[in-house]
Amino acid sequence: MTSSHPTISDRTNPSMPTQYDFELSPPGRKPSAVSETESDTTSLASSEDLSPHKDGGLPQYMEKEKKKKKKKGIRKMFDMLAKGMRRKSNPSPTAEEPEVEVKPDIPPPTVEELYSALKQGKLEMAPHLLILERALVQDTTGMNEEDLIRQQSKVESLYALLQTAVLHVVCRPFESEPRLLLQALNVILEQEQEDQRVEAEARELSALASTRPRHWLKLWQKAVKDFVEKQMNHSSSTTLDGLRPEGMKTSSEASQSFVHMGKRMKEDLLIVAQRLQPLYPAEFNVFCTYAQCYHDFFSAQITSMAQFELDDQDTILLLRWVHNHYPNEVINDPRLSRELQAAGLGSLLPPKEIRRLEGTFLSNEMEDVKKFMMRGLEVEVEKWSKDNEPINLEGHFHSELPIDIIQIISAAQVKAENITVALVKQMKPLLMAELSSFLKSYQQAFADFTEKSKQKHYRATIMANINNCLIFRNHINQDSKAMEREISRYILPPLREIELSGFNILLQDLYVALKPLFKRLTQTRWATHNETVAEIIQITSDCLPEFKALREPYQKDIMEAIHLFLVKEYIIQLSKKRLVLKTPDLQLNLSRQILMDAENIQSFCAQNESPATWLKPVLPTLAEIIQLQDISAIKIEVATFANMFPDFSKGHLGAILTIKGNLSSSEVKSIKSILDVSTLLTDSSKSLFSLIKDPTRSHGMVHNRLGMDQGWTKTLLSLTLIPPRLGAAC
Repeated sequence: MTSSHPTISDRTNPSMPTQYDFELSPPGRKPSAVSETESDTTSLASSEDLSPHKDGGLPQYMEKEKKKKKKKGIRKMFDMLAKGMRRKSNPSPTAEEPEVEVKPDIPPPTVEELYSALKQGKLEMAPHLLILERALVQDTTGMNEEDLIRQQSKVESLYALLQTAVLHVVCRPFESEPRLLLQALNVILEQEQEDQRVEAEARELSALASTRPRHWLKLWQKAVKDFVEKQMNHSSSTTLDGLRPEGMKTSSEASQSFVHMGKRMKEDLLIVAQRLQPLYPAEFNVFCTYAQCYHDFFSAQITSMAQFELDDQDTILLLRWVHNHYPNEVINDPRLSRELQAAGLGSLLPPKEIRRLEGTFLSNEMEDVKKFMMRGLEVEVEKWSKDNEPINLEGHFHSELPIDIIQIISAAQVKAENITVALVKQMKPLLMAELSSFLKSYQQAFADFTEKSKQKHYRATIMANINNCLIFRNHINQDSKAMEREISRYILPPLREIELSGFNILLQDLYVALKPLFKRLTQTRWATHNETVAEIIQITSDCLPEFKALREPYQKDIMEAIHLFLVKEYIIQLSKKRLVLKTPDLQLNLSRQILMDAENIQSFCAQNESPATWLKPVLPTLAEIIQLQDISAIKIEVATFANMFPDFSKGHLGAILTIKGNLSSSEVKSIKSILDVSTLLTDSSKSLFSLIKDPTRSHGMVHNRLGMDQGWTKTLLSLTLIPPRLGAAC
């Protein structure tokens, strides 16, 4: 403050706190005979009892009192008032109360003058009223109880005028002149200081009613609250308070209202920070007081709306304001962020209410996600039933189903992200659970479709659905980086079922055509097997162009499945025990033929980009075992082969050794003993011999050297082979 406008804060007791309780409450108790809201007429008339008449006479009741008392109480009061106004020039060494600055050698105003000045809002007259109050309290000699009460009532009437004048200024903080505002603030601090002084003295007030503390700082806080409510209400056409549910604002109206309130809050607090904060003494904590009032009003509107039965949009609106708009656009506004962060305003809603709204939001979103997903599946199944040919997109059969489903999931995630990142973390497991449920329904619908009679576009539809699985897989793999592995295990099985059953359907006709050709290899004692193998390769080659409609990864998968089938069927025919060659030369010739066939099969599959390079050594190694004559060398070869293919059993080995008709039973047993050393199956192990019936088992079960029985893979239906990329995930 400037030197021309001294403040009470300059003389405030050092122990006086600079922070105040901001709970707004009415002033303290007033005496029964005292009212700060008496009418102006009553106050004016009553004021005559507090001063001499201009013509020198006294009121009638004072004349009567003069007869009863040697010294009139009211004259004594004014004697004290005159002494008090000269204190600064003639200080009393025993005075303990805080000084009130008045100009020396100037006669005190009459009560009428004091009344008139306060009526006009002249706040510089406040010290005279404080001195008058002190005079009444400190010396009541010669006055009866009735007079004391009446005189106190007149003082309180003047205080009512002073309060009105002060509130008139502080209730218009943006409009009031700085000089008037400083005067009003000085008056408030003077009254607060007087409250503390009176409380410290704890004096018995005889017949006078207690008028202290007056709590003028709380009156100012209440004025701030009223001003803020007026400002915020003006920023919106109506508020949400008291509205019935059926009359509640629509989401768009509420959103517009919140935007206006947020804008008003920022604009007003900027004025408080730039214009008011430099003027207000620290005791007012002015910025925090205004900020808290704006925050409380905003919070009340949000809380009021939250009590209604909200629809989806209303719930999202509230959560966005609580988590996003209010903290990011209001509290963290660059112009006010430092002051607002220091104010520590908190959230617009309590944590329990926020959790309730978040739960409602998540529940509503999951319900919508499920509904939209199932609607998308219904549309897709309807296309199948109408035998519509799938879209051919860049040479691949295509369906919009996975794109629609992923968009539904993404839209839900975007809604959550627009609220808060933490909500996305809560939503992801729920979305994956809904996706898992959907994929089960999708797989079941696909199974129902494949069981029906084949239609014109049956195979194209199968390929389109296999392609769908790749899109789903890519989305799941991308999301599963931040997910528990167990979640993916629940989502992927339906996709594997669709892929495997789809491959089985697509390859079934090819496998049925090839099986008789493989049987021909043993039926003709391998005499014309060159032509037979060539025919097998030609038939297989003729069917491959159709599979170009699959996406590239599936083209490789289906080629790997074909490659696996060719090698498997070749081994099955080799193990039929129809070939028993007793001489090394015959065994060598067969070995060379197997090597030739192996080269033809490997070359064909490699040219068609089969990724099954792990199958390349199978037939050459078996050919090597057939041609070798040294028992130790055979054992080494068998041991090496068993390490590459842990599912190679004694039964499979025995069938190959049967071809070598020059081995004794003891030698065969000795060679088989190599497989007694367990070679554990691992996740990376490729299944080959587990798909081939062990000749030593009569019930179609494979017996491995670990003593475990494994059944045929049910998804193959004894025809299809699992592509390793898919089988490894099973």
